[in-house]
Amino acid sequence: MRTPLLFRTLALFDTTGWIATGLFVAIMLVLLPLLHLALPEQSPFYVSSYVIALLGKILCYAIVAVAMDLIWGYGGILSLGHGVFFALGGYAFGMYLMRAIGHDGVYQSDLADFMVFLDWKAYPWYWSGTEYILWSLVLVVAVPAFLAITFGFFAFRSRIKGVYFSIITQAMTYAFMLLFFRNETGFGGNNGFTDFKRILGIPITSPGMRVGLFMLSGLTLLMTLLLCRYLVTSKFGRVLTAIRDAESRVMFLGYNPLWYKLTAWTISAVLCGIAGALYVPQVGIINPSEMSPANSIEIAIWVAVGGRATLWGPVLGAFIVNLAKSYFSVAFPDYWLFFLGSLFVVVTLFLPDGVLGLWKRLRSRVRRRT
Repeated sequence: MRTPLLFRTLALFDTTGWIATGLFVAIMLVLLPLLHLALPEQSPFYVSSYVIALLGKILCYAIVAVAMDLIWGYGGILSLGHGVFFALGGYAFGMYLMRAIGHDGVYQSDLADFMVFLDWKAYPWYWSGTEYILWSLVLVVAVPAFLAITFGFFAFRSRIKGVYFSIITQAMTYAFMLLFFRNETGFGGNNGFTDFKRILGIPITSPGMRVGLFMLSGLTLLMTLLLCRYLVTSKFGRVLTAIRDAESRVMFLGYNPLWYKLTAWTISAVLCGIAGALYVPQVGIINPSEMSPANSIEIAIWVAVGGRATLWGPVLGAFIVNLAKSYFSVAFPDYWLFFLGSLFVVVTLFLPDGVLGLWKRLRSRVRRRT
């Protein structure tokens, strides 16, 4: 007899997990938007547009962290190239944002300002249809998925794994970064896309649009958590975890690891692309620096700090690291990278299960004493 959908959904998390989910919804999707829109700026409880923009950006990072946890925490695949999927999703939606500027650019042309500056006469063929938001949203999903399937199929079929897989994903990211730095690719070169004006005719800097993007980011993160939790608790997830722990034994039992790893890899890439599309209008810029290998390494740090194979841990790690980055890069800009490196070393040596793992150990100790 099939289990009703409601009971299957409730079984995704334990009581603590659902409490964390409820708090997340109450704070991110209800409280903060109300404190920003409903209160005057003079109120001590008013949440500024800066805070909304900062948290919205971190929510997008948290989606990427959960996507990384799906393949690294549960699949044992350490990717140092997830920044490229994030950036491709951002560029795909950025193409629509550039077209939506219309004649409000510096040169008041049908073309994007950077194309006028570089003496382009028309949009290249791959820009076709990007004036429509629905087509851009298709590209947000399709482009990272195509790259992930193509790259992943040949890599996993060749049974490349471990540090070798990490190195080639980092090389892939670096190659794409160099490609997008070139002006002739038609993506703005070093400067990328910026000076966005509106989405669906609504000014991108209006309070309603800003909060709308923030809430959409929070809702997407929630859906990502539920999707990944469903995957890892299903038969697919159990086989994926078994591949992580003993791939040769899984093959002996008759399973082909290629399709399990490729599926998880592609889903993870698509989630990163969606996060990139939400990130770009909130930050106001996308350029090749988002593809830098350092950014992809930082994604792995978020997961390690929060706790691998926990899903909620990477969300916590993304918030801890990026809030610290926001503070340290202003207060101590010369020492931020030292802090980040030290944090990763400390977590690796003393907190192998991350912050969430530490919390679970402390809670179990308290329960044993009581």
